[in-house]
Amino acid sequence: MGLGSIGPAEWIIIFLVLLLFFGANKLPELARGLGKSIKEFKKATKEVEKELDQIDDEDKDKK
Repeated sequence: MGLGSIGPAEWIIIFLVLLLFFGANKLPELARGLGKSIKEFKKATKEVEKELDQIDDEDKDKK
């Protein structure tokens, strides 16, 4: 396991800290918000990649 990876024990500790900090009622709401944020980030990333591919294709057509 490298420095950048988080193992099961670390996930459990993170979950317990979040549970203590936010409470059991807020965790599903936080998870939903995090999921939506990740989805939007992936969507934006794909859009940028698509635009870069279009620019690259236009450059190839000019040559």
